[in-house]
Amino acid sequence: MSLLVRDGLLVTPEYMLRADILIEDGVIKEIGRSLRPPAGFEVLDASGMLVLPGVVDEHVHMREPGLTYKDDFEHGSKAAAAGGVTTVVEMPNTLPPVDSGERLLEKAGLLKPKAYVDYALYGVVHDGSVDKVKEMLEAGAVGFKVFLGPTTGNIPPPKLSSLVKLMELSEQHGFTVAFHAETHEIVEFFTERYKSQGSSPRLHELARPPLAEAHAIRTIGSIQEMVGGRSLIVHVSSRQALQAVSEFKNRGIQMYAETCPHYLVLSSDDYDKYGTLIKVNPPIRGREHAEELAKALNTGLIDTVGSDHAPHSPEEKKAGVWEAASGMPGVQTLLPLMIDLALRGIVDLRRIPLLMARNPARLFKLWPWKGEIAPGSSGDLVVVDPRQEHVIREEDLYYKHKTTPFIGWRLKGRVKYTILRGSIVASDGVVEGRPLGSWIKPVDNMASKRF
Repeated sequence: MSLLVRDGLLVTPEYMLRADILIEDGVIKEIGRSLRPPAGFEVLDASGMLVLPGVVDEHVHMREPGLTYKDDFEHGSKAAAAGGVTTVVEMPNTLPPVDSGERLLEKAGLLKPKAYVDYALYGVVHDGSVDKVKEMLEAGAVGFKVFLGPTTGNIPPPKLSSLVKLMELSEQHGFTVAFHAETHEIVEFFTERYKSQGSSPRLHELARPPLAEAHAIRTIGSIQEMVGGRSLIVHVSSRQALQAVSEFKNRGIQMYAETCPHYLVLSSDDYDKYGTLIKVNPPIRGREHAEELAKALNTGLIDTVGSDHAPHSPEEKKAGVWEAASGMPGVQTLLPLMIDLALRGIVDLRRIPLLMARNPARLFKLWPWKGEIAPGSSGDLVVVDPRQEHVIREEDLYYKHKTTPFIGWRLKGRVKYTILRGSIVASDGVVEGRPLGSWIKPVDNMASKRF
């Protein structure tokens, strides 16, 4: 837990600077040039490499408890460590769902011995749990998730009255509500329409049009205009969704947006190659949407990039377009795909630590302990060699099921070391040692309450 990272190029949202980082007892103690480590400290030579804050992936479904035939926390957190992610914020749509303080505490204890990275927990809000929000906050929830349509775990979407209550509580207590923003009635209507037109995987895109996203976002934003609160619209996939988010941001509403790598690097043309392997909700769309999303990463319209790590069994993914499960694993390829985009000049490199560390940490009250390279912050770093290339190989993935379209992809840059609180937990994608992860609760500071 005591380490000197020497002569790396620190990448922060404000600057890029060659420096040493001294981590003592798991905490960043000093940043400077030619630092001398105390006796017994391990020294890691990072010359020629990029040093970024450890990634905070605020969108993972590691399927435990109750759905471990799809994935589990040991496999998922190992995959996170291998890919440069040092903190995950785990989604609540498990069996049973995390919809009470008691269930949140049970899940926290269940995950602890399997955690190769640090983790924080969402609570889920439906009509039966909105009155338990305060109890889940007291138990340690960092935020809440709302599904506006059916999802894995069969979480019923809440009524509008419950959403009003929830956003009032968000305004009062300063927490973030993450929304899966697709209006189910619209999805249901178009799904029934296109089911009669065949079984092409491309029909999934038509069955969940951008209208469903934009309508849901405007519903959420309209509630916020009246009662306040803070929302994160997750997995934004379309130009229309971006436009809706932009409207509310421009009116001063605390609405933030997340997208995922698969919406940036895949397009609807890829359905012919990958089929239902790339079936996700919202769907992969046309290249014009991916281009607008990439622009929004650089302008600040999009605030975070998460993996939406959502594994399923091979049998569930191989079914027909209307029966196949939606989702794919992604926590191990999250940072590699984004580094590749940065090194290709599509995304500003300095946006990576903002979108994937500082902003998610601030949204979920983990900052400045997480998401920052600064004295007093957790010694969580990822070291990337920009000179190397990296081929994603099936045998290197720690997922329980390797149901990802990215096998065989060649990417610029390579994650060399993942450092959790001063301990090197992965080298060249190989996870080392025993689980060192801890359950992280909200940090109480004003800076996390509003960007």
